[in-house]
Amino acid sequence: MGRHVFLDSIAVADCAMEVVGDDLDDLFATAARAVAEVMVDPATVRRVIERDVELAAPSLDLLLYDWLSELIYLKDAEQLVFPDAEVRVRGEAPCRLAARLRGDVLDRARAALRADPKAVTFHRFALEPYAGGWRARVVIDV
Repeated sequence: MGRHVFLDSIAVADCAMEVVGDDLDDLFATAARAVAEVMVDPATVRRVIERDVELAAPSLDLLLYDWLSELIYLKDAEQLVFPDAEVRVRGEAPCRLAARLRGDVLDRARAALRADPKAVTFHRFALEPYAGGWRARVVIDV
């Protein structure tokens, strides 16, 4: 299973993180979990809503950018947060993603709210092979 680390030394007013996954599927799922963790304490979110998402982009890095942007959009447009994601990524151009998300509506009475992410930025954005898997660096405007 992938891991993520928040990088306080990269951005003070934003949220910077490094995400590592065993493969692209794991990295994209771990990145989704990390974005949810920016928004809420995942332990306080029920997994009662499922949503399928499909995306395409000309490159893997743009696919990751669009993926994380979509998760923030769902929070803004529908007040949904998804701590769990099963993701399948196809890396050949055009790169494609198919995901099944599980989460719930942001309920202030139940969920422990954290930051309110506005957008993924391209500041220090990177996606690269790493130690037999993949690594990404992402900065989110909060």
